[in-house]
Amino acid sequence: MPDTILGPEQIQGRTRDDASLLDRTILLRAGGDALRKLNPLRLLRNPVIFVTEVISALVTVLAARAAFEGQPWGFFAAIAAWLWFTVLFATFAEAVAEGRGRARAESLRRARTDTAAKLLIRADDRALWQPRSATELRVGDLVLVEAGDLIPSDGEVVEGIASVNEAAVTGESAPVIRESGGDRSAVTGGTAVVSDWIVVRITAAPGSTFIDRMIALVEGAARQKTPNEIALDILLAGMTIIFLIAVASLVGLASWNGQPPGVPVLAALLITLIPTTIGGLLSAIGIAGMDRLVRFNVMATSGRAVEAAGDVDVLLLDKTGTITLGNRQAAGFIAENGVEERALAEAAVLASLADGTPEGRSVLVFARDRYGLVPPALPAEAAVIPFTAQTRISGLDMGGAQYRKGAVEAVLASVGSTGSPTLLAAVERVARSGGTPLAVAKDGRLLGVIELKDIVKPGIRERFAALRRMGIRTVMVTGDNRLTAAAIAAEAGVDDFIAEARPEDKLRYIRDAQAEGRLVAMAGDGTNDAPALAQADVGVAMQTGTQAAREAGNMVDLDSDPTKLIEVVEIGKQLLITRGALTTFSIANDVAKYFAILPAIFVASYPELQALNLMRLTSPESAILSAVIFNALIIVALVPLALRGVRYTPVGAAALLRRNLLIYGIGGIVAPFVGIKIIDLILTLLGIA
Repeated sequence: MPDTILGPEQIQGRTRDDASLLDRTILLRAGGDALRKLNPLRLLRNPVIFVTEVISALVTVLAARAAFEGQPWGFFAAIAAWLWFTVLFATFAEAVAEGRGRARAESLRRARTDTAAKLLIRADDRALWQPRSATELRVGDLVLVEAGDLIPSDGEVVEGIASVNEAAVTGESAPVIRESGGDRSAVTGGTAVVSDWIVVRITAAPGSTFIDRMIALVEGAARQKTPNEIALDILLAGMTIIFLIAVASLVGLASWNGQPPGVPVLAALLITLIPTTIGGLLSAIGIAGMDRLVRFNVMATSGRAVEAAGDVDVLLLDKTGTITLGNRQAAGFIAENGVEERALAEAAVLASLADGTPEGRSVLVFARDRYGLVPPALPAEAAVIPFTAQTRISGLDMGGAQYRKGAVEAVLASVGSTGSPTLLAAVERVARSGGTPLAVAKDGRLLGVIELKDIVKPGIRERFAALRRMGIRTVMVTGDNRLTAAAIAAEAGVDDFIAEARPEDKLRYIRDAQAEGRLVAMAGDGTNDAPALAQADVGVAMQTGTQAAREAGNMVDLDSDPTKLIEVVEIGKQLLITRGALTTFSIANDVAKYFAILPAIFVASYPELQALNLMRLTSPESAILSAVIFNALIIVALVPLALRGVRYTPVGAAALLRRNLLIYGIGGIVAPFVGIKIIDLILTLLGIA
């Protein structure tokens, strides 16, 4: 079932980070989810935390046995409790990240309702409609959607034009135009038709609409581990095995001296040395990366694509509908010598009277605004001359006069004229500026030219400059001729362009760039962009585009802003930087733990190790317990950083490495010294150890 329109509060809740880390509902639910995640079968995918849970269970059994046998058990029980807290805090971090996405999904579910549809049927050569529930619609059904109706399911407009409120999907209250043909025919279930009417062919079965996929994605159900996460998992598993062998070897070393440490003490040493911090936060970092995309109104169907976005260095953008608004609009009338501009405008209006395309309607609007010409109703006896690819001319025969408009070469040939040098120079100027000239004739006489202009989206030049500063090369691809393409490219500020491009040309360019070792992102909205979107490492489809484009891409931009890739790239880089920073911190703080726990374990056998007790911890028991407590609490302390991400600034790799080592490397060494000492003082004051 599709969504209804969300209210302003719900829309704002989706577009900003209202699901804060301190949201009581999310935290309470995450607590329950964290307990359920303690299932060993679920923890197997996280080797570090799985080992921690196994060790926790072992120490718990030993503490219980000691209590049963009447031996001292309090110290063992304290270690076991904090080891369990370590596992719980790790699962809690993942549960909080998932809870934020689940909260967004629930806001969508609350707005769902059973929408009535008007199913079109044929009866006695007439088109009739019957009421149907949206859940009864099947792929291929045609439905009539009129002003005030909700679009019952995802589909494509096959007839008509309407203004549609897509706030349920994009959060934007301004209506958009949806019409048959072209790259603005896709509609989404749950959006509302504001004016006019459209006939929609259903393209999604119940339960598999775009909104349904959104809900599944924000809940994290479809998220898979990225290559970076998998590689990091392997690294963490390897480090765990190495430390496990190292700790086991200490048993023999201490036994040779006659004072082997107890299993709980060795367990504490192992857990404080293996990288539990990054192991506990790794999954939360990945989930949070996709969640941040949602806050920017971008739906990612692949965590791999989010990660790849951080390394993108080439961006291909389709011109029409991506860099430009997509609809060419009338911007001027250029009259032939001896013809008044108003007469040209009147003929252009009549030639466009039966033209239902956006370009044809823009001629009527421009003539009305420029000369106050109100287009008359189309007479019943008028003969419409449709546009064809062969003639490249359209028009109208009415009142004994013939009105024609079309490609300049085609109209000139039809009237047997070459045009004046002045007019031809104007036509050349229009083409060089990126516009499209259309010639207008009446009764076989050339009257002049209409200038159609493809409007570049506002502010896009500045956005491309920002991409350039990030080291991303922007390439515009278009089917236009080189003159038009060059003019649009210069106005938009892209680095390069490919003119007269066919779908296979876009595909070839991407494959060539990938063969050179580049990561390529493609932004597009048309069916002809689908192959390139599927081939690109990051395929960003515009929500206003066709169903084929949205299915081919691995991201959908709900705002249909091609320069949204800036945010996508920043989030991808932030994801990689956050993992690197926390991995650096996790490994670095192990160094400080050596100075806390190793002297505590072996100082009785090797008094010389007392020199390593730089923190002057009160007792061996206090040192061991303080290190275990710090190891658990640091995971909780770093949850906000894992979910928000390390701030990205466009600096070079060397500068980034220096910053990581300075902040998270040195910080990872200093923090445990301070934290363990504070915990030791508290335990001493409380008389616990």
